[in-house]
Amino acid sequence: MRIVLQRVSEAGVDVIDPATNSVDPTFEKQTIGTGYVLLVGVADADGQREIDWLAGKIARLRVFEDADGRMNESITQHNGEILSISQFTLYGNIRKGNRPSFIAAGEPEHAKRVWLAFNEALRAQGLTVKEGRFGAHMRVSLVNDGPVTLVVDTADVLGE
Repeated sequence: MRIVLQRVSEAGVDVIDPATNSVDPTFEKQTIGTGYVLLVGVADADGQREIDWLAGKIARLRVFEDADGRMNESITQHNGEILSISQFTLYGNIRKGNRPSFIAAGEPEHAKRVWLAFNEALRAQGLTVKEGRFGAHMRVSLVNDGPVTLVVDTADVLGE
């Protein structure tokens, strides 16, 4: 799994209806205050090991300031929320040509299953998680706080 984590003071997501290029009325806009926007990419090899490791790491990650202004506190210590957005383009390969190849991205059914299980694992850590819509055209808005942006790839950390 590959995640871009952004610490935010606020964020939201709308789904766009491709036929009208306007906000899809069947999706209720999801918003959060202080917390993280997670752009989540899934590969076919990803499963429970990656889900469990990432959920625990994100819950414990200390990137919020303490009283001394040092990044020393976790999202749970700040009662933060998470906005989780599925994003297969994180596996885009641009080494050759001018059009990205998405061959490394997980098959949609698998990716959706893993993404939803990951969101549930975050909830099991006591976090409030709001979601975009898998496979949809979304418009994500956020105010990056810091800015703090981290990229986590389980292939780098878990040695896959």
